[in-house]
Amino acid sequence: MFADRAKIFIKSGKGGDGHVSFRRELYVPNGGPDGGDGGKGGDIIFQVDDGLNTLIDFRQTRKYIATAGQPGGKKRCHGANGKDLVIKVPEGTVIKDFETNKVIADMSGECRREVVLKGGKGGLGNMHYVTSTMQAPKYAQPGQDSQELWVTLELKVIADAGLVGFPNVGKSTLLSRVSNARPKIANYHFTTLDPHLGVVDLDTGAGFVMADIPGLIEGASQGIGLGHDFLRHIERTKMLIHIVDAASTEGRDPIEDIYAINRELENYQKDIALRPQFIAANKIDCIFGEDDPVEKIRAEFEPKGIPVFAISAVTGEGVKELLYAVKNRLSEIKENPVVFEQEYDPETALYQQEGPHTVSYDAENDEYVVEGPRIEKMLGYTNLESEKGFAFFQRFLRENGILDELKALGIKEGDTVRLYGLSFDYYEE
Repeated sequence: MFADRAKIFIKSGKGGDGHVSFRRELYVPNGGPDGGDGGKGGDIIFQVDDGLNTLIDFRQTRKYIATAGQPGGKKRCHGANGKDLVIKVPEGTVIKDFETNKVIADMSGECRREVVLKGGKGGLGNMHYVTSTMQAPKYAQPGQDSQELWVTLELKVIADAGLVGFPNVGKSTLLSRVSNARPKIANYHFTTLDPHLGVVDLDTGAGFVMADIPGLIEGASQGIGLGHDFLRHIERTKMLIHIVDAASTEGRDPIEDIYAINRELENYQKDIALRPQFIAANKIDCIFGEDDPVEKIRAEFEPKGIPVFAISAVTGEGVKELLYAVKNRLSEIKENPVVFEQEYDPETALYQQEGPHTVSYDAENDEYVVEGPRIEKMLGYTNLESEKGFAFFQRFLRENGILDELKALGIKEGDTVRLYGLSFDYYEE
């Protein structure tokens, strides 16, 4: 079963907490602090696996969680780092944030391995907080929190040439004849619901990759039927080959079909319709009578710069000429393959989700008030009673511009600053 879309939950590992302990050795009754650092949490890493061509595994397993770092120990023992979790995906997989649908990473081209969520840093043990006035700190830093995210995985096949056309016009038959791909073929609509890739080998030794894009219907660009699922696979192709039923075996007008498909492509993504195109007028083995429908197609499209080739995917007539023309055209296209740029950085976005802070002056109580989710979170794991902990918190206020905002409001030494339930006097560092 081919699967080209999945939604999964990913979570990096939490950092291990720093440890609080003191040397207790014979003849050293009051030894110094020796609490070790916590280990780093495991990262969530996506990696391309050339042996995969589907996202079917993600239908079974939807949660991917890296292990947490271990807490530090006595005698300066460093906690073990959490194990990274490597998630293997096929080349061409685009990772998107589920909420915003923005691209996090495109596992294509040179991007073979990407750290999407970083594990939390391990907290520092109390051995780091010794000062001249604080010889026995009872404070250690907690490990950083893990990061978590729902993401969407979309597989966009990577091919040089994409076969497009209405259902039952012979795309699968052509692909099976010219490549190693073996799609199931039968005489009914929507036989191909999955894209198939095939490598076309030519006598010259230089080949190309061809993709059979599932049959389109009118309205596909608006999501009718399986429109968006089909059209997604055309985005990376360098050129398009329109397969039409020149014999009109089902009563369809091949010229109208080509215009209809181009309309759907343009509505979905305008630049796709502007890519080089060839027309393969198929089923010429079924043309009987004096009128030649292939000439009508040529008269309509060749003046527009779109070459038309008469072929029979069943007998092989005209197929070689089409393939060599495609290969020659591909050699003239110097564009780099389509790679989607990052639109969403999880680390930055998750940091910002904690919310902004506010700095204000409360005239009634003659206090300066600092509030915000990140402030409250920082207070929750900082020991302000220790000199080192208080210095750590002051550095946090300075690095986040909060001290500058207090100065802009006119704060002076000795004024009171309130952070939730905590009040302290302000003094310049």
